[in-house]
Amino acid sequence: MTWLLVVTAAVGGLAVGSFLNVVIWRVPRGESVVRPRSACPACGQFIASRDNVPVLGWLLLRGRARCCGSPISPRYPLVEAATAVAFGLLAAWLGWSAALPAFLYLAAVSIALTLIDMDVRRLPDVIVLPSYPVAGLLLLVATWGTDRTAGDVLRAVGGGATLWAFYFALLLVYPSGMGFGDVKLAGVLGMYLGWLGWGQVIVGGFTGFLYGGLLGGALMLARVVNRKSMIPFGPFMLAGAWTGILVGGTIAHWYLQGMGLS
Repeated sequence: MTWLLVVTAAVGGLAVGSFLNVVIWRVPRGESVVRPRSACPACGQFIASRDNVPVLGWLLLRGRARCCGSPISPRYPLVEAATAVAFGLLAAWLGWSAALPAFLYLAAVSIALTLIDMDVRRLPDVIVLPSYPVAGLLLLVATWGTDRTAGDVLRAVGGGATLWAFYFALLLVYPSGMGFGDVKLAGVLGMYLGWLGWGQVIVGGFTGFLYGGLLGGALMLARVVNRKSMIPFGPFMLAGAWTGILVGGTIAHWYLQGMGLS
């Protein structure tokens, strides 16, 4: 019955993606994500429920607002579709696992923070800080009724503390290279990576800098940015963390084998 879980997760992802669009737009502006209901950014008229259906509403309207004909950014359906795909893939990967809610939550937060950081160069505390207790609780629940042990929970705490301390040290050494928002996000990502294993912590932490260095170097070669340009690092941290989550254990094993340590 895994297919049922995948379909259910993907449909749920569409709804969550619709909510993430609200979060991405309103949170950086200090607005409530609950009230008022969604309105056209061009004329301010409230959007009818029939036009607010994820992806389908945008397609039926052909990318233009019903109220005033203003173009609707294609980013809205793309966020909804991306969330649905991410949720469906996670459901296929984890199956009927107690860990699924924890990683669905991280996927949603990752999408929201990536786009917010790209938009405003900031990782809002209102999203990052509550993720500590939420992630902690979800990972704790994921341990019950499985072959996971209390050691995995302690390792999650250790992974979060380790990655937080590492980023904080980097901030002290090179304060212009990253913001304190990156440090706070590192703790959350370290919890997930640590829950899986120390190999995942190392791979997830390292690949974030690898991705940032590669893309930053490519952009400088293309003269899109220069050495003084501010490039948001949050998306690279998140991409690195997901690399650690998905294949970090395998990469760490290969490395140890190559060193003759495994």
